[in-house]
Amino acid sequence: MTSFVHVDQPTVHPGVRRAEVLFGQIQAARAGAEGARPLIALFIVAIAAAVLVVADTLVSNWNEGALLAAWTIFCLAAIALFALFASSVRKSSIASLWQAAAERRAANRADARFMETAMNDPRVMQELQAAVWRQQSEGTVPAAAVAKVDALARMSTRSQEARMPTLYEAMRRMNSSRYY
Repeated sequence: MTSFVHVDQPTVHPGVRRAEVLFGQIQAARAGAEGARPLIALFIVAIAAAVLVVADTLVSNWNEGALLAAWTIFCLAAIALFALFASSVRKSSIASLWQAAAERRAANRADARFMETAMNDPRVMQELQAAVWRQQSEGTVPAAAVAKVDALARMSTRSQEARMPTLYEAMRRMNSSRYY
């Protein structure tokens, strides 16, 4: 006769289960620290300001050689502090606002260079007008933008017809194979 014995043995070691719970708690705590990054950045700035005030009061009576050494050490400590917390400062909202402003300035500079090129080159202006008219027919650009580009096109053709090019412009046109 056959008899079966059932012994309930755990399939996972209890220490491994405790370690998994611990790692899960650590990951949850790290995920919750993302909202504190701006506060950490503000705390770093406050500490730097306090250290600057204390360093200034300490070195105000020193001679020049010691003063230079003290400020060198202070600057190195400040750079090390900022390097230590660079990831917190980089991901803060102030840094993202600064990055967005830099991207807007770069886009505005690129637009200004493009418009300057369009004002000087009738081929580029015609391409710009065609693109704007195509977008207007699709309904993706307002009529005011089309009117602005048309006014710029009229102004650029009038200015090119009315004025005599300078020697520099004539040589540049000649060298760029425009009149060959």
